[in-house]
Amino acid sequence: MPHTVLLAEDDRAIRNALARALTLEGYEVTAVADGAAALEQAAATAPDVLVLDVMMPGVDGLQVCRELRARGDRTPILMLTALVETADRIAGLDAGADDYVPKPFEVDEVFARLRALLRRAGKEPVHAPAPRPADSAQDPRTLTAAGLRMDPSARRVWRGAREIELTRTEFDLLELLLRHAGVVLDHTTIYDRIWGYDFGPGSKNLAVYVGYLRRKLDEPGAPQLIHTVRGVGYVLREG
Repeated sequence: MPHTVLLAEDDRAIRNALARALTLEGYEVTAVADGAAALEQAAATAPDVLVLDVMMPGVDGLQVCRELRARGDRTPILMLTALVETADRIAGLDAGADDYVPKPFEVDEVFARLRALLRRAGKEPVHAPAPRPADSAQDPRTLTAAGLRMDPSARRVWRGAREIELTRTEFDLLELLLRHAGVVLDHTTIYDRIWGYDFGPGSKNLAVYVGYLRRKLDEPGAPQLIHTVRGVGYVLREG
């Protein structure tokens, strides 16, 4: 069965062109022109992934994200945005989006990011690459390091007795760091494992999500757990 995409874009030319490109790529596409229609269609059809324009009249893309997440809907969301400032991108991630593509965009980049979102959501086709041996060597039921305890199958994590609520991307990133505790992971490796795509040296995605995790994990008077290794990447360790 083809993956289903709900596309919300108020610019008719962009909407029609992207819907046609996605269809040719093998997706089953439903295209709407505004956020209100997107919310209605998402509730009616439960698509595999959403592609939302940020700037739409009435209910914009950020409001759609917030409403879906408030409903408990965890469908992956890719934002299309003409807003290129870091603060604007962070606003989209804070609203619940999983990734963004700045306009003007290349459709191949949209395809790559959709594949990565679907893979992370467990909707990758049967030919998806197998986990790396370093990951499978760990007990998949419980991971512990640096005062953290994680149950990957239940997608729950604790620091001491405190359970920490994480988004999908935050959880995936922390799981990767936890499975490789004490090992410095470079930016390219993390992007490849979490997003399935290296966004290039100018991307702020990784730094944004590390910041989210630090705010949720760190405790007053306790050692910081995620450390920056300048020019290389990040490592999880206590102290």
